[in-house]
Amino acid sequence: MFEQILQASSYLQSRFKDPIHAGIILGSGLGNLASEIQIEITIPYSEIPNFPISTVAGHKGQLIYGTLGSKKVLAMQGRFHYYEGYTMQQVTFPVRVMKALGIKNLIISNAAGGMHQDFEIGELMVIRDHINLFPENPLHGKNDVKLGVRFPDMSATYHQPWIDKAFEIAKKNGIQLSKGVYAGVSGPTLETPAEYKMLKIIGADAVGMSTVPEVIVAIHSGLKVFAISIITDLGVEGKIVKVTHEDVVRVAAAQEPKMTLIIKELIDVI
Repeated sequence: MFEQILQASSYLQSRFKDPIHAGIILGSGLGNLASEIQIEITIPYSEIPNFPISTVAGHKGQLIYGTLGSKKVLAMQGRFHYYEGYTMQQVTFPVRVMKALGIKNLIISNAAGGMHQDFEIGELMVIRDHINLFPENPLHGKNDVKLGVRFPDMSATYHQPWIDKAFEIAKKNGIQLSKGVYAGVSGPTLETPAEYKMLKIIGADAVGMSTVPEVIVAIHSGLKVFAISIITDLGVEGKIVKVTHEDVVRVAAAQEPKMTLIIKELIDVI
């Protein structure tokens, strides 16, 4: 895999003029943050050596390089999921490539179902911790010390100073912001009422089908991480209704401007 990472990063490095301050991974319905970026280069995933191809509606499948605020960023418009049939190594391959490009800061967004009793649809939740319920771990198998240590510490996974700064930004701009624990599951089925109840019992405030593998690899790679969810549906007893992927994308897109403002100002100060 190390050689594949080098092939992809070398190709991308040849396309970029300046060092990249932060990487951004955009979730379902959240790709329009790219409209805030002064885009210099757009690269379809299909052109990048060894890169997977996104197959999910709402994911454009391209890298955006440019300036957000005052910083150079590399944004993924579309991510990869375990449920698409990719291995965990493929799902997290872009994070490895970002590390190889010299990126030290990673911002991740996603759409999630909410289990906290006080959550409403459209809520923004900063992830303070996670529960990994995927059937596979991206670090499973022989460890390559060139990529990271065998047993990375996960006691402070999400960078607390950035969480604090995000709440300062939200307060300044009159944006309601919560924080909580995100449970990562394989999907692609949405949760049953009993599964929502179980997830709440074990300590999760929100659930989704991404983010956790990428965060694990980011920590393994030595990156600092900030992650935020848009609550697009509710798994709260008495509030559970039938939900489609289109519903998720629609809610995420409607709330994206608030998330974009927080991310834009956060990147400017980190």
